[in-house]
Amino acid sequence: MNTTAASTATARMKNPALVLPDAMKGIQNIYEAVYQGGVSPQILELVHLRASQINGCSACVFGGVTGAKKHGETDERLHAVTAWREAPFFTDEERAALALTEAATRIADRSGKAVADEVWDEAADHFNEEQLSAIILMIGLTNFFNRINTTIEEPAGASW
Repeated sequence: MNTTAASTATARMKNPALVLPDAMKGIQNIYEAVYQGGVSPQILELVHLRASQINGCSACVFGGVTGAKKHGETDERLHAVTAWREAPFFTDEERAALALTEAATRIADRSGKAVADEVWDEAADHFNEEQLSAIILMIGLTNFFNRINTTIEEPAGASW
């Protein structure tokens, strides 16, 4: 793809959360709650980035990398998020959050339970109920925005 064309691309329409201002107020309240849930911002950013990678949302991948770097994330780790299982850069806690992210994002790829007991149990071993709530809400919000942004073709690097 021509990078010049990508950088000048425009979305099909303005983000629906901005078209309906009351929607953005509610979304911002949820984000504030998520970041007060006791999970490190680095883990929340890794969760956001991984779900966005799975969903192919370039705007959210771009935003996820930018946000993660603001929270001190390294290029080395960011480049390895897609291969987190094989990469030596992630803690057991981060791996549990990433596994939960993948399971909750890829629900259509499963037969049986959307989130396998092993994935859930591993996450529950590392996070309390409040922290799990924050992670689950981050996964849900990311999937929500991935679907909006891919539908309206929000370009990477676009600012609202």
